[in-house]
Amino acid sequence: MKRNSTIGAALISLLGIAVSARPAFAADQPKWVEIHSAHFYVLTDAGEKRGREVALRMEQMRSIFGQLLLRDKLKMSVPITVIALKSDKYFGFIAPTKQNMAKAFYVPGSDRIYIVLNLFEPDPWRAIAHPLAHYLMNYNYPPAQGWFDEGFAEYFGSMRVDDKGVDIGGDPEMTSEWFEDAFENLNRNPNTPQSLTQLVSSPVWLSTVDLFTMRHDGSGAREGTHHTLYYAQSWMVVHYLINKNRLPETGVYLDLVLNQKVPVDKAIVQAFDLTPATFEEAVKTYFHSLSGLGIAMDRSKQPLEQADVAQPYHLTAPFGPDEIGMTVTPVLDPEAKAVIGDVMARIPERRDQAVHELQQLTEDPKDNEPARRALAWDDLQQKKFDAAADELERATELDPRDPWIWYYRSVLKYRRAEETHQEMQGLANMMQDLRAVLDWYPEFAEAYNMLGMARVEGGGINSALEAQRMSISLSPRNLEYQFNLGQIYVAGKKWDPARDIFTRLKTVPEPRIAAAAKHQLDDLDALQKYGIRPQRAGEAQTPAGAASAPKAVSSTSDDDDDEPKAPPKPAPPKPGTTGPVQHMKGKLLTSDCAKSPEAVVTVLVGMKTYKFHSSDYRSMLVIGEDQFSCEWRNRIVSVNYRAVGSNGGELVSVEVQ
Repeated sequence: MKRNSTIGAALISLLGIAVSARPAFAADQPKWVEIHSAHFYVLTDAGEKRGREVALRMEQMRSIFGQLLLRDKLKMSVPITVIALKSDKYFGFIAPTKQNMAKAFYVPGSDRIYIVLNLFEPDPWRAIAHPLAHYLMNYNYPPAQGWFDEGFAEYFGSMRVDDKGVDIGGDPEMTSEWFEDAFENLNRNPNTPQSLTQLVSSPVWLSTVDLFTMRHDGSGAREGTHHTLYYAQSWMVVHYLINKNRLPETGVYLDLVLNQKVPVDKAIVQAFDLTPATFEEAVKTYFHSLSGLGIAMDRSKQPLEQADVAQPYHLTAPFGPDEIGMTVTPVLDPEAKAVIGDVMARIPERRDQAVHELQQLTEDPKDNEPARRALAWDDLQQKKFDAAADELERATELDPRDPWIWYYRSVLKYRRAEETHQEMQGLANMMQDLRAVLDWYPEFAEAYNMLGMARVEGGGINSALEAQRMSISLSPRNLEYQFNLGQIYVAGKKWDPARDIFTRLKTVPEPRIAAAAKHQLDDLDALQKYGIRPQRAGEAQTPAGAASAPKAVSSTSDDDDDEPKAPPKPAPPKPGTTGPVQHMKGKLLTSDCAKSPEAVVTVLVGMKTYKFHSSDYRSMLVIGEDQFSCEWRNRIVSVNYRAVGSNGGELVSVEVQ
């Protein structure tokens, strides 16, 4: 099998795939290597020793986060690839324009996370501690308030880790006001932002209730400057909670506020046994006890060499370089360039250049499988589904056993169904691909989500529920996964749990999810009573095979509040109807032959039911079976019919799968 530069040999072995050893590098080839530790892939051009150091620091940081959060096990529900570059110029060439002088940058994605480190700088992994904290928090802690997420990320961002141990608790946003120019002259920057220590040294603080009630996206997806009183005070509150061993009470507080809807001031009293004012004074007293923060702030204003100031807390390193396993695999230059191109294609100002270079890589006589799938992912982001399919087909020819190809093929089917409001194509192959992906990376939350929605479309309600619950356990803050669970409950006629989910989701701050949940709630009574959704004036029918994700749920802002008092029962189809023959594919739920030889079949398409009538089912054309059966239940069928009304018609033929 051709080696995939972004997939570790150890994980591939989980699938029982034999991987041939890569030949040694030729003398004229760049010495790219991939280091695979338990939880990270590291691709580097700085040699094996530096690559191992990067992998070690990433594993140590992950372990320390778990210690701080009081978690024995941490989930990593999206794979992370770290690219560690020895050249400062190469790093600047790749980095986003605003970060080309930074030590590191972080590229989010629903398929994978890229972290790019500049090894020319000392300890570059510290620069990605804040976004890494958000990543780990999102997959390992229930939904929280913004102050908690940001405060935790700032506290984690202060960490310094080496083989001797871990120092933590300093000011992560403190920089010296003095710098050396090109002639080694000392200059002062009057526009140096205020540090967090300086901000909380002010006598004016936000009240605890105001801090805890401020709306802020704590996911890390949309962040501005961290040099604000909100960030500074959040940092110090979490500083206090961690080091006074009050995180368990914090969990109680968040449950009271977010789940039980207790007002913030009362929840503080119940959880911490302190009034909001007393809580604030406790945090201030704690801050003033950290004398090292003030010393570091004073030194940052002086024109002298920065002597390291001891951070407030020292921890033992969770493990050393000889205590974790790693595999090392050489990577050919074209494969490494394809990975770099994939990173750049995800950065808006680098995308055009990256796509051009990826296309050049595929023009090599040997072609380039990693470049093909990078182009396929870019096409998926642009909703160019046919182009993505072509790239994946070529990539499959080059390496049919690459798990990323299996995953991207599934994403293609899922997103095409969402965009076109049609059923997912090739369900059996899609589910097979997703099961193989989960064998390769068992914590992939989005793979479970797609598997759940594929299973419900294929009629497997219980297995769909199992997969969807797993996706939520791996990504407890993902509202789309929770919405999809509600959709599966509806498909399985589990009305009460569906109602509970949609009732909770209709009040979430994300407008798309809230609107879709409200729409589902408005329709639920009619679905439960009559088996069909009420049709609203000006609202298009749900297309055949509409995907169940929120994007495929039609909701109209004008009509959502105008639910009919009593949705009318559909009129029975009239025999002998004339008109054009129409086609529809769905799931045959029931066959009613009470008035034999007449039959009425109920077909579910998307989340809408239709009733089709046959005046004599014995003479009706049936494809796929010898004859029509009144015992059919839960069968996938294609029906040709002449419409009667908007919810049914007269059957012409039935094809059973």
